[in-house]
Amino acid sequence: MPQFSFSFERCPVAQLPAEIQMLIQAAETARATAYAPYSHFKVGAAILLSDGTTLRAANQENASFPAGICAERAALAKHNLNGSETILALAISYLPHSGTGNQPLSPCGICRQSILEAQLHQGRPIAVYMCSPAGEVLYVKDASLLLPFHFSSAFL
Repeated sequence: MPQFSFSFERCPVAQLPAEIQMLIQAAETARATAYAPYSHFKVGAAILLSDGTTLRAANQENASFPAGICAERAALAKHNLNGSETILALAISYLPHSGTGNQPLSPCGICRQSILEAQLHQGRPIAVYMCSPAGEVLYVKDASLLLPFHFSSAFL
């Protein structure tokens, strides 16, 4: 039976390059703007663009479930509205509802597909930094590693 494996890195925030530390701080700042009255699970995302710009967004819940949007897709939508600069990296930060979670947060399946489509569209890898409330980070240098059997418009 074939096996699948991929490479990722794990480190504390303090060991990352300064621009990525700032990106993670931007995701943490964005997290404060989350609208999560139902789950109380606040998530912030920040995107680093090739011109040095950082875009921030947070999850937005809605009583008409599933009409809400995850922080990562909100940030990607903001990117689509703000121009055509290349996305270099995306950072995700969260606060769990009860304060019990302490593992780095990975994007949900819809967000993985959305990040990967942005990567395929721009033709350049997007690094994804998944952060824990305790300051630990898991990261991949290429979003395709998060969704190896992704859906492609090539099937249409």
